[in-house]
Amino acid sequence: MSRSAAPLIAPEPVALRGAAWADYALIDSGDGKKLERYGGYTVVRPEPQCLWSPLRPAEWAEADAVFEAAGDEESGRWRLARPVPESWPMTWRRIGFEARLTAFRHLAVFPEHAANWEWIEARLARSTPAVKVLNLFGYSGIASLVAAAAGASVTHVDASRKAVAWARRNAALSGLADRPIRWICEDARKYVAREARRGARYHAIILDPPKYGRGPAGEIWRLYEHLPELVAVCVALLDESASFLLINAYSERISGLALAGLVAGAAKERGGLIEWGELALMETAGARGVGLSFFARWISS
Repeated sequence: MSRSAAPLIAPEPVALRGAAWADYALIDSGDGKKLERYGGYTVVRPEPQCLWSPLRPAEWAEADAVFEAAGDEESGRWRLARPVPESWPMTWRRIGFEARLTAFRHLAVFPEHAANWEWIEARLARSTPAVKVLNLFGYSGIASLVAAAAGASVTHVDASRKAVAWARRNAALSGLADRPIRWICEDARKYVAREARRGARYHAIILDPPKYGRGPAGEIWRLYEHLPELVAVCVALLDESASFLLINAYSERISGLALAGLVAGAAKERGGLIEWGELALMETAGARGVGLSFFARWISS
């Protein structure tokens, strides 16, 4: 690796258009909402950017659950048209996980990330043995389990004890409970700062930070205020032979190109390539898609 070369930012964005898989589908969208299938259950959730009209309006009335927003689309309540269990199993490839109706409109899984899971799996398949992966804001652990299934030693960090417990259950569902995964319930900024003081190094780092959050001891996370420092520390934690750093963000005030610029500034002496763009989900019928988040990923040369 050239320690004097700045990374190259790709001149064009990448649009990662996620298609349906056996346990998930974006059936239709429109009028500010999405109609989706999670395993054997269909749900309707708010999505303000869906400014068009639905293509399959008759199917919306058959949804098992509808999220009714209160004030903004992130908070509200689920209205059930028929009984839905507290949780139910889903799979992506060999990874098993629980889906559930949460109080924040999502279902403990973000299906647009399947494009990232596929990329992580492929990238790790090309890496040397004994790869160490750090997954920050790991939530229900699917990216951690994808990395573990690919042979990596994983450190999974999330500030929520409930989320870490979900992730551990998902490891058991995936048959990966015996893999080398460290489950850490801690504020991400505190954890990486301590790792930096220890001189720890990782071959791959995954970040999926929220816009706002709280740590287990009341720590405050604000994306625009804290992300630059966090990315800088994460780059410092990358081993000389590191493979990648992947960051994903959900915010209407950010872009893939902005994330690429942030990573480039932090990794200015690491060389390599920074790809950037958008994660989207495509409807099962037709060519329409819903853009949902932005990403940037540094890849070693």
